[in-house]
Amino acid sequence: MKIFTIGFTKTSAENFFYRLKKAKVKRLVDTRLNNKSQLAGFAKGEDLEFFSKNLCGISYEHNLDLAPTKEILDAYRNKEIDWKKYERRYKTLIKKRGIEKLSQRNMSGACLLCSEEKPHNCHRRLVAEYLKKHWKKVEIIHL
Repeated sequence: MKIFTIGFTKTSAENFFYRLKKAKVKRLVDTRLNNKSQLAGFAKGEDLEFFSKNLCGISYEHNLDLAPTKEILDAYRNKEIDWKKYERRYKTLIKKRGIEKLSQRNMSGACLLCSEEKPHNCHRRLVAEYLKKHWKKVEIIHL
């Protein structure tokens, strides 16, 4: 099973959708807490759903079970906690939510979306790694 991840910051819509299409992504899973920000440009939830479907034939889903809580996110953004503490809190959260119970069929070929340009300090990577740990034969591909 392949699980992809992608961020939309510092990329054009053309490059973003080209990467999704080239990778043959089947479903775009939005892991953001807020997908309606005006700062998101082409990646606002409703627009992203429209573009994904009509440009690439990819379904879209906003899954709040994969998003951090406002408290965790705000503490990190406000530099009250560092990345290591954020990571621990977020991993505890997704474990509590039992995200490994997601349908493996629906996640096969799915791409986890967040805003961060790179996956290193982003929760989408943590989700992918958590699922890989709990499911068999998962390959993570960062687009």
